[in-house]
Amino acid sequence: MQRSHSLAFIIAVLAVTQLVGWGTISLPAVIGEQLARDLSLSLPAVFAGTTVMLIVTGLSSPLMGSAFVRFGARAVMAAGSLVAAPGFVLIAAAGGPALYYAGWVVLGVAGAAMLSTATYILLNEVAGSGARRPIGTLMLMTGLASSLFWPITAYLTELVGWRATLLIYAASMVLVCFPLHMFALPQRQKPPAASGPEAAASVGKAVQRLPFVMLAAAITLNAFVSWGTGSIIIQLLKSMGVGDAWALRVGSLLGVIQTSARVLDFFGGGRWTGLATGIVAATVLPVAFLLLLFGGPADWAIAAFMLLYGGASGAMAVARATMPLVFYDAAAFARASSQIALPSNLAGAFSPPLMVAVLTTFGSNAVISLGLACSLASLAMLIGLAIVHRRSIVKT
Repeated sequence: MQRSHSLAFIIAVLAVTQLVGWGTISLPAVIGEQLARDLSLSLPAVFAGTTVMLIVTGLSSPLMGSAFVRFGARAVMAAGSLVAAPGFVLIAAAGGPALYYAGWVVLGVAGAAMLSTATYILLNEVAGSGARRPIGTLMLMTGLASSLFWPITAYLTELVGWRATLLIYAASMVLVCFPLHMFALPQRQKPPAASGPEAAASVGKAVQRLPFVMLAAAITLNAFVSWGTGSIIIQLLKSMGVGDAWALRVGSLLGVIQTSARVLDFFGGGRWTGLATGIVAATVLPVAFLLLLFGGPADWAIAAFMLLYGGASGAMAVARATMPLVFYDAAAFARASSQIALPSNLAGAFSPPLMVAVLTTFGSNAVISLGLACSLASLAMLIGLAIVHRRSIVKT
């Protein structure tokens, strides 16, 4: 790393570009009704644009893995910034579903190149095995994207209209994100060499593959629970008989609790690994669902669920990003993270509509039971992963 690029400076640059990236694509939450009216689409069809983006991001991520290894994260992220611009232009020019969804497809490809996974890879290039704390710091900052950009989107839309707002966001990709990625981030000094289980000569091929499969399964199961439950929490509480005002008040605290858990993990991050955090969080999640399942709509059960679920899911968000650091470094980390992003993003894309379908068809207990089953399966995978990892260390 060049001297002019301190770790704090790199985190600050990434925070800016991630806030812009995630903030600008959250626009349906603010102008969804206007988009539906002007494009003659239903409101669910408008929100399906972000689902399309997540699916494309997931499908594109494994393909990006080779680019990250070959060119380094800086170059790929800079290219992603330029790719994002025409995505916003397409949506701005849309008169119906064709260009609207085409724009989200382009943004999905750009997301695979410049959003979350890309930042983890770059920080791994810079800090190696010490990237866990920088990743946690970055996640704390980027968690403010919607809080910052929802008011900006509302203000710009009222001032110049939503189409011009999208063109402004396209310009921000070229004029803000691209130069920051290209000129403010350090260039990788040399292609990294694989390490961890993949590079251990004494570990058999089956054992090399087993940690990756278990890690990907645990992260995907947890992503399914987190994305799905978080998106329908208010509807879930209402279906249990909780009043509208109480459900909205309690549900709105979820983000605060999750962020608080990330802060706690940040301050303790130097004393335990991402895998340790993941196991603790995965242990708490089933307890939270059990309390809600057997406590029902009682105030104490809902409060306990929100505290435990919010804390565990907030800590698990950091663990999902940092657990690969335990097993992979440099090129291996870039490739593994890109491959894990495929099932994880697909789980995030499909879990909200699936959980809504379960809720409306079978009721709240079915949704809670589904979350409980997935949480227990994720915990089992992580415990098995810890055992496999310990045995691999002993053998090497």
